[in-house]
Parts: sequence; C-alpha cells; structure tokens
Amino acid sequence: MQNTNFRGELNQDGRSLEKRAGEDVPEKIIAVLLFCCALVSVLTTFGIVFIIFRVTFQFFQKVSLAQFFLDTQWTPLFAEKHFGIWPLINGTLLTTTIAMFVAIPLGLSAAIYLSEYASSKVSRILRPAVELLAGVPTVVFGYFALLFVTPMLRNFFPLEVFNALSAGLMTGIMVMPTIGSISLDALQSVPLSLREGAYAMGVTKLEVITRIIFPAALSGIAASIILGISRAVGETMIVVIAAGQQPRLSINPFQTVETMTAYMAQISGGDSPRGSLNYNTLYAVGAVLFLLTLTLNVISHWIANRYKEKY
Repeated sequence: MQNTNFRGELNQDGRSLEKRAGEDVPEKIIAVLLFCCALVSVLTTFGIVFIIFRVTFQFFQKVSLAQFFLDTQWTPLFAEKHFGIWPLINGTLLTTTIAMFVAIPLGLSAAIYLSEYASSKVSRILRPAVELLAGVPTVVFGYFALLFVTPMLRNFFPLEVFNALSAGLMTGIMVMPTIGSISLDALQSVPLSLREGAYAMGVTKLEVITRIIFPAALSGIAASIILGISRAVGETMIVVIAAGQQPRLSINPFQTVETMTAYMAQISGGDSPRGSLNYNTLYAVGAVLFLLTLTLNVISHWIANRYKEKY
C-alpha cells in the first residue's frame, strides 16, 4: 500500500515537472526575443559610433588637430579652407544658453505649480496640455520663430533676419516640457510624510517647497535640466530655419550663427561627394557633438545617482 502511494506521488511529481517544463518553453522564447530586441539597439549604437569615428579618423589624416581645435574660422566649403570648430561650438552653446534661460524657469515653475498648488482636476487638464508641446514637430517651431518671433522682436531689437535669439527662445519652448515633466515626477516622488511633518511644525508652503521638497527632489531636477540641455544641443530644424548658416565666433544673440547640427544638415543635403574632405567634416562635427551629448548624459546619470535620496 505504501509502495503504491509512493509510486503515485512520483508520477504526480513527474507530471508536475513536465507541466512546468512545458510552461517554461514560452517564457524562454519570450526571454530570447526580448534579448534580441535589446541586442539590436546595442549593436545599432555601436555601429553608429564605429562609422562616425572611422570616418572622423580619415578626416584627421588630412586635417590636423591643431587646425581643428585652434583655428577660429570654419570655412570648409570656401576656396580658402579653414577647419576651426569653435564657431560651430559657439553657435551651439549660444542658442542652448538662451534656450535654458527660457526652459528652466518655465519648466520648474510649471512642475512646482502642478505638484504643490494645482488641484487634481486642474492638474489632469494642464499636464497633458504642457506635454503636448513635446509632440509639436520642431520644423513648426522653426518657422514660427522665423515668421512670427523674429518680426516681433525686430520691433525692439536690431535683429538680423536669421539670429540666435529667436532660435534659442523657440528651442527653450520646445525643451520646456522635458524639464517640466521629469521635474514634476521628481517632486511628486517626495514622500507625503515630509510635507505633513513640515506643516505640523508651522512651516509655510513656500518654505516647504524651497527647503524640503526641492532639495529632496534635486537629483531628478538636475537630471531633467541636463537632459534638456542635451536635447537643446542636438536640436536641428529650429536652428537650421531660424538661426541661419553663417559660422561666427560671437556671443551677440542678434546675429546670424550656425550650430553643429545646422552644419551637418547643410552638408548632408548638399553636393559634397561621398568620401571627399568636405563630406568627412560631417562626421568630424558629428563626433564632437556625440562626445558633447555623451558627456552631458554621463553627468546627468552621475548627479542622479550621487544625490538620489532613498526613503
């Protein structure tokens, strides 16, 4: 009798193991498919990086690093060629700085209002409206800057038709939802107990925001700002349309400038033959842009981990 029960238990355990093994097969297939999807993104990134730096190496076989980093003129398409990258970096940083003066105050103000002041009903309406800006095509922002913002500002400032100010302002409006959305998530992740404890001590709402909530969410806010800067640095259509294509080493926002992305768009749509020196400048500028945005993303990741509060 006992042997019969023992054999029955063995048979039941065997069927259970076979059932679990059968159930594991679809899960293993799904795991393999997900791994392949992740592998595609990784291989694509490595492929892009490999191509960029391979062609960049060919470029630096003809142009020295001193010419690239010490010259102050960028005229690779002229008869007298100069390959100084600084005018393009200057245009990129100038438009990005203007954009951040717009995006950071507006984005943080919107995040603080939606997190601490707005009712749930108002928040459900305003947050999608703010994030809707992220869905507007950047070419629309560019033509809005050229055809509306620039003519309006020319009534007050001596702007050129293409200028860094209009491009920077519209880039800031474009980046604002990124900073606002991520900052809002960071503010809302602060535990409610911190707010309640502060209010129980008689602290005002403004003091709670500035001295408790804001410092606790600092890592997320700082990361959102740096990610916003990365997006502004990599913006193309707005600066192509509104900022112009004249590389200039100047901090005057009323003048025409050219950014790194604008130059890359100019070359990629031009008549420079593949493999020529002019064509290779596209990859050299792209490598500098890649390293710049990579540095910003690494700093963002470091800040998020360094100052992250764990509750």
